Amino acid sequence: MENSLIADAEFAGKGYILSTDKQLLDFNVIYSFLNNESYWSKGIPVERLQKAIANSICFGVYHHHQQCGFARVITDTATFAYICDVFITPEYRGRGLSKWLIKSITNHQELQGLRRWSLATADAHGLYGQYGFTPVSKPEPWMEIYNPYSLNQ
Repeated sequence: MENSLIADAEFAGKGYILSTDKQLLDFNVIYSFLNNESYWSKGIPVERLQKAIANSICFGVYHHHQQCGFARVITDTATFAYICDVFITPEYRGRGLSKWLIKSITNHQELQGLRRWSLATADAHGLYGQYGFTPVSKPEPWMEIYNPYSLNQ
């Protein structure tokens, strides 16, 4: 993927980078947060997360080369994108990093001109609303099969 570094002078001056380069991802940080701290991925098997990362556009946030944030985008890069697994580790919250992350995702060159963006959140409606996300206006056509992870899988 070209231009894997996403520049922002304000954050770069403070030692932060944001990148789509999967080589930079710290899988242990990502897995630990998603498995132990998130409300949406507790119990996710390691192999399942590895496969999810391999098949997504991933955005990593780093402070002096240490991973402090992450998000995945599941997309065909033509019509649809689903943003998921978004987090900033607790010690780095309150610094504007989540705003930078979501702005960078929605402005990413490979994700322009999509017909629909989607995400699910229990507690970050205010953040996503700043970037144009609204509750589903017509939920009637949406359907799902929900199969939460179990520790037995």
